[in-house]
Amino acid sequence: MSTNGQYVVQTVDVSKDLALGQVMVHALRGVTLNVKAGEFLGVIGPSGSGKSTLLGLIGGLDTPTTGQVFIDGEDITNLTERELTRIRNEKIGFVFQFFNLVPTLTALQNVALPIRFARHRKFDPTGRAMELLTLLEVDDRANHRPNQLSGGQQQRVAIARALANNPPLLMCDEPTGNLDTVSGALVMQALHDVNEEMGTTIIMVTHDMDIASQAHRVISLVDGRIADDIDPRSAAQMTAMNLLREERGLE
Repeated sequence: MSTNGQYVVQTVDVSKDLALGQVMVHALRGVTLNVKAGEFLGVIGPSGSGKSTLLGLIGGLDTPTTGQVFIDGEDITNLTERELTRIRNEKIGFVFQFFNLVPTLTALQNVALPIRFARHRKFDPTGRAMELLTLLEVDDRANHRPNQLSGGQQQRVAIARALANNPPLLMCDEPTGNLDTVSGALVMQALHDVNEEMGTTIIMVTHDMDIASQAHRVISLVDGRIADDIDPRSAAQMTAMNLLREERGLE
């Protein structure tokens, strides 16, 4: 397959089968997805719909049973673990529900850490870390350790760390799932700032339609397939989606 350079992510007829004891579970069933550079994509679906599986395949954390995955034009489907590590380090930033900050390091040191370990260092670690903390409005907490930060502040530091080496793609797995409403709103604003000011492509998995609808585009997964692909800024499309939310178990 030839890839289109305008896409940061392409999946082509991707399937993933998982063996649970003697039972084979079809976690994904022929998912084809194109994500343009600079797009903010929300992925939603009930538990067991394949959201986390899709995120893992796109992030190079797992390989598909069938189909292909392209990141920034490169086919990662059959790469070795060493090659996948390079892709993850250079092309993808990860943000999770739990912040996973190093507790003994300050916010500044946590953000600078990926730069210090980069194979080809592109930035001054301290300068880049402070630049990102300023963008995410937590620069006044630069010298504080994680236990001195609120949940929302920790998540914004985690986002800054994910962006340290300027990856074209940011993968977010329930980034507001461990936060109260106010902190969650601040994190969503931070993601929008990153998307708009840095041009970073964002894929965000969430179970919350209200969070997903803040993206440019929302896909709904049901039973391992894409059931809907909508623009949440379209009132008609959102109305149709909302009619199906209760039926599909979405919040």
